[in-house]
Amino acid sequence: MHHLLHDGKPVSPHSILLPLENKKLTVNRIMPKFIGRRTLYELRERPSKTYSWKVFIFSQIVAELPWQALLGICTWASFYFSVYGGNQDPQRQGLVFLFVLQFFLFASSFASLIASAVPSPVLGSMLALFMFVLSLLSNGVMQPPSALPPFWDYMHRVSPLTYYVGGISATALHGRPIHCSDREMVSFDAPAGQTCGEYLGRYLEIAPGKLYNWSSTGKCQYCPLRSADQYLASRDIFWNNRWRDYGILWAYFAFNIFGAIFLYYLFRVLPYCRANKAKKTKS
Repeated sequence: MHHLLHDGKPVSPHSILLPLENKKLTVNRIMPKFIGRRTLYELRERPSKTYSWKVFIFSQIVAELPWQALLGICTWASFYFSVYGGNQDPQRQGLVFLFVLQFFLFASSFASLIASAVPSPVLGSMLALFMFVLSLLSNGVMQPPSALPPFWDYMHRVSPLTYYVGGISATALHGRPIHCSDREMVSFDAPAGQTCGEYLGRYLEIAPGKLYNWSSTGKCQYCPLRSADQYLASRDIFWNNRWRDYGILWAYFAFNIFGAIFLYYLFRVLPYCRANKAKKTKS
């Protein structure tokens, strides 16, 4: 695996994905509470018409946001400063923070989307895990988008994790030098009487990689990549798209909220209204 250098020390490029580990836990903790409150509302407040179901859904979503924001702040402070030490410029520190905060808010809205329709937390957990794995497998980190078959290429474009991973990766890793591991190093012998630098001099003027031992007359060590931007480009991740990705993820957040309202109406309100109508007809 390529290693990114930070103050001369290797940093795994996958360390920026640590907040993803908390999504499943967040979703599984929200759904049981949401479904429990939904049951209470449908048994007590809905028959008495204390308040509308729209108010119930909206209040459940909004009530989780401050706690998810607090969790996002703690997560960012825990992983970001331990990995990067806070030596990046303030704009990049701030944008990584916004991405992490946004991701926890998105996870909360995603849990509400699933819980608004499913009858039990167990089914909701299984469905959420399936959708999360589907999004994770198609976000371009495990496999370059160019290598994906048509269906998975489509999934790559619609997956919200594509834009989270792309945005936070471009922000955190832009401009960082790459140091190849021994397995990724291209090693070959220089011709007799020439150093590695003399042999590869003209090639290195246009080559994307880096030669580690210019003066050696034995094994030449060549790394195919110089910076993280070259690696990210193979995954269709670019520094110039960071703010675009941040904006697109907000669109998914809004979609989850409207989707939760629509699914609750479709699976809970509409059957209830039809049942009441049929009961009145019989009576």
